[in-house]
Amino acid sequence: MMRLSRKAWNNVVIISMLLMIFFFNGLHKKLNTQPVEEGVQALLPEQSFILAMAFPELKIERIGTSWRSQSQQETTWQGNEQQLEQLVELWQHQKLTIANLPVSKISQTSADYVASVWLAGEQLPAVYQLYNIDQQYYLLDKRLQRVFELEQADAAKLFPLYPF
Repeated sequence: MMRLSRKAWNNVVIISMLLMIFFFNGLHKKLNTQPVEEGVQALLPEQSFILAMAFPELKIERIGTSWRSQSQQETTWQGNEQQLEQLVELWQHQKLTIANLPVSKISQTSADYVASVWLAGEQLPAVYQLYNIDQQYYLLDKRLQRVFELEQADAAKLFPLYPF
């Protein structure tokens, strides 16, 4: 049997407790992460609640049960309350195809358009950047580092202010 002093045994106990903490912390994160599915994924997390959306020219905010828009500058699209609600619903329930394009490749070019979405329970907005590369539209989810492939019709619905 090993003969260790009281101080040495304390160090053994401390190190073993630290190892257990790291093990359980890693196990907890591994058990709670959703497996990344290839193919079609939701743009926003299910059960998410949109509080506000911002485009470069327009900000949309939830006021009670309705929506209000504030123009940051002159815009061609002036959505009424029903159109604003439809736009928010579209963002909330949109499912898109994951692209076979690495984030590093898409990050080398500048984004054509940007949308920020504030969700309940989140401190920072989710930022989505629209790219047009080789006549194909891509949407980069900056928060989760995912790249979605978009048809022009879907991009036009999600970004009504962008001139397609």
